[in-house]
Amino acid sequence: MRRRFKQTISLKDRLTAFAKNKRDQAAAPPIGMKRDELLRSARRADTAAHLDDWANSAGLKPPK
Repeated sequence: MRRRFKQTISLKDRLTAFAKNKRDQAAAPPIGMKRDELLRSARRADTAAHLDDWANSAGLKPPK
């Protein structure tokens, strides 16, 4: 049986916080692969947040 969790923070807010955290982590290491990985992860989280906004927009609702 799967355990279910009720999310108290919206997906967009969690993705935004994740991206901010990754950008903060990327400020510390010198330019290199590790920093690029962190920035790439932050960009992916930002993209996911934008996609979530788009998917939940009123323009995509089926007609009633």
